[in-house]
Amino acid sequence: MAYEHITVKPLAGAIGAEIFGVDLSQDVAPDTLEEIKKAFLDNLVIVFRDQNLTPDTQKAFSRNFGSSHINDFFPTVEGHPDVQLVAKNPEDTRNVGDAWHTDVSYVAKPPLGSMLYALEVPEAGGDTMFSSTYYAYETLSDGMKSLLEPLNAVHSATKSFGVNATGPEMRTKNKAMAFKYSEDAEQIAVHPVVRTHPETGRKGLYVNSSFTKHFEGMTAEESAPLLKFLYDHMARPEMTCRVRWEKGTLTFWDNRCAHHYALNDYQGQRRVMHRVTVLDDLREVRTEAAA
Repeated sequence: MAYEHITVKPLAGAIGAEIFGVDLSQDVAPDTLEEIKKAFLDNLVIVFRDQNLTPDTQKAFSRNFGSSHINDFFPTVEGHPDVQLVAKNPEDTRNVGDAWHTDVSYVAKPPLGSMLYALEVPEAGGDTMFSSTYYAYETLSDGMKSLLEPLNAVHSATKSFGVNATGPEMRTKNKAMAFKYSEDAEQIAVHPVVRTHPETGRKGLYVNSSFTKHFEGMTAEESAPLLKFLYDHMARPEMTCRVRWEKGTLTFWDNRCAHHYALNDYQGQRRVMHRVTVLDDLREVRTEAAA
């Protein structure tokens, strides 16, 4: 597609692009919005630089794609229960999201995507890596695809947010983050291991180390070797891009076909982000209206 209202600059061969020529603090014109949506579906991760956003304007832009998800475990911005705080103070040694994962896969209807906006960034470091689950699936052998196609996987928030959490968000002692650990964090959901994207029709892998417990009908021990292979496969460099944050950067990724990993390489520095997680409900409303 030729873009007339925005400029799209790819970040890597498999995933990611920077978008230029739009001010997200203002209402986005319909023609421009359609091009942004096209770039989003084509690139899985889109990055906007030099934006001046408040929680209200960030949410206003996100509503072009779906309503906001209320997270059960993350701290939020005061007055905005649908804007999650993602932060690390200079004295903190752990960060948030330092493992390859897909956001909120432990619910029955996982979100469409996430919009992360940078308010404070370290002088260097603190980048986020993204990986295409399309590419991960497409580069598997036919035999492995046949093995995975009928499988479902069980996902749960327990590993990261349960009272005995052992996952990457576990009891981080991160003073900037007050996670709401809960005995009710189980929230079991079952999803196909090979998930078909509802808008593009492309297939991608849908398992992640933060929330996938095991394959349905198998034990965790039986599932572990194959899951480890898939996690390692999805993290191969040629499937990734790397987003370097600047103050005022907004990155929007498609949670249905992209993994991400927040690098923890900025000890002694502060990093503060606001995240709006976007539900996949606007597309459903349009589909129902068309029917």
